[in-house]
Amino acid sequence: MTTSTIGNKIWSYCHTLRDDGVSYGDYLEQLTYLLFLKMADEYSKPPYSRDTHIPLKYNWQSLINKTGAELEAHYIDILNNLGANSKGMLGQIFFKAQNKIQDPAKLYKVIQMIDSEKWISIEIDVKGNIYEDLLERNAEDVKSGAGQYFTPRALIKAMVECIHPEPTKSLADPACGTGGFFLGSYDFITSHYKLNKEQKEFLKYKAFTGWEIVQGAMRLCLMNLFLHNIGDMDSEPPVLRSDSLISSPSEKFDYVLANPPFGKKSSVTITNEMGEQEKETLTYNRQDFWVTTSNKQLNFVQHIRTMLKVDGKAAVVVPDNVLFEGGAGETLRKRLLENTDLHTILRLPTGVFYAQGVKANVIFFDNRPASKDPWTKEIWYYDLRTNKHFTLKTNPLKYDDLKEFINCFNPDNRFKRKESERFKKFTYDEIIARDKTSLDIFWLKDESLGDLENLPDPDIIALEIIENLEAGLNNFKEIIEELNGKKK
Repeated sequence: MTTSTIGNKIWSYCHTLRDDGVSYGDYLEQLTYLLFLKMADEYSKPPYSRDTHIPLKYNWQSLINKTGAELEAHYIDILNNLGANSKGMLGQIFFKAQNKIQDPAKLYKVIQMIDSEKWISIEIDVKGNIYEDLLERNAEDVKSGAGQYFTPRALIKAMVECIHPEPTKSLADPACGTGGFFLGSYDFITSHYKLNKEQKEFLKYKAFTGWEIVQGAMRLCLMNLFLHNIGDMDSEPPVLRSDSLISSPSEKFDYVLANPPFGKKSSVTITNEMGEQEKETLTYNRQDFWVTTSNKQLNFVQHIRTMLKVDGKAAVVVPDNVLFEGGAGETLRKRLLENTDLHTILRLPTGVFYAQGVKANVIFFDNRPASKDPWTKEIWYYDLRTNKHFTLKTNPLKYDDLKEFINCFNPDNRFKRKESERFKKFTYDEIIARDKTSLDIFWLKDESLGDLENLPDPDIIALEIIENLEAGLNNFKEIIEELNGKKK
């Protein structure tokens, strides 16, 4: 059975459950619990005969022959027990797990569907692709907000190729979502290098470290990694369930690839004296930060720099405001130019991310030791935005759309580059002379402004209008939140 066939079969059950109020994300969580139990059961049998640390009364076999209310009660019992009493990957996947399928008959159908396949015998790339397909379908559910945890895989592949990760080197993501950068790096390393036993062990257990503050996203990430042969059911999970910005990292990494959550302000939800929930601006007071701010995006860029080894490399998705915002933003940019080699900026088109209303870029920088002279000598820009139009459904960003950028980036030797129509360099002196040290640079003429006969398709124009309106609304919301905060 092909990847798409199995994926369609699994996803078809979701439509039935939607009538009972089960969201895509809830369904995917239930699949995660059940898939993990089924695969653990397969591993416990010959020829593997592994100790899965799952008690007999809570294993897969204890589940498949029950029906009705007995099945529902036993399933809830399994989730509660494994979440409370298990360690390692097993404990984290079932942490605070809840049953969201209230109809026992439909729960039984899902269990029988999973029981009909031998998941261990399915090749790793096929299993992984099935789950990745489900994650992408979930990300398309705009109302759930799941898209903020899913970075388009074409963009991830391009970023990884530019960074060019090597075996036995460490890679981290401080806001790892569903683990896309880990999988992209894993695929790159396994396809570009012939690994020995030690290198394979390192890649499986030690190469990746992630942080994810949202429990549901972390659960999906761990299952995604497990299905792609990263980590094991009784190993320590490579992802920590915490806010990575709270403190300095305890170790440094060779690479950091990240797409931190969109939204400028960091906040925590508190309950006031009236018993009402409200958000309070969160500012991280870190001695290792260049500037103290409540701007989440600026904090992530600072944090990522602290995560790197002295010669570490980073590729980070950031919204436009990081490139031009004054105050703390200007201070950050100046320090970034001075203390790292900020060598490349990819200006991304609109219509790429599931979270709408954000215009984004990828900044590439290499960490450097302390120096009296700025490390950044020149920044190369690739403009993939001007006169480019993408939509998530009718014209999504594909890997082929990024090939020219990768060639211009020249991962084999980025010091041998050539300018082109879309690829230009600007010197440190040119940048530092700009108002607020703005990195928000474009040079191509927007053809749509003067050529009314060759306008983009109406759906693309409509989408761009929506994105611009949403971006404006988000800015207004942040202004209102700031004004309300000053009144208190």
